Amino acid sequence: MIKRNRIESSILASIGYDSKTKILEVELKKNKQIRQYHNFPKDEWVEFKDTDSKGLYFLKYIKDKYDELRFAQK
Repeated sequence: MIKRNRIESSILASIGYDSKTKILEVELKKNKQIRQYHNFPKDEWVEFKDTDSKGLYFLKYIKDKYDELRFAQK
């Protein structure tokens, strides 16, 4: 798993990014599910982590736009 940082968001608990593999990882608050988004551009990561509303950004620009893997939180 990728190192994630806790964030303030209504739907996301934490986010992280691995620039070598270009994988974005997010943890959802609702079901504690971990999702990975592959081939995620670094410049978009910078935009995402710097935006004021990460939940809105996630829903509008990330969810259903990239290949996704889902994991249950242990």
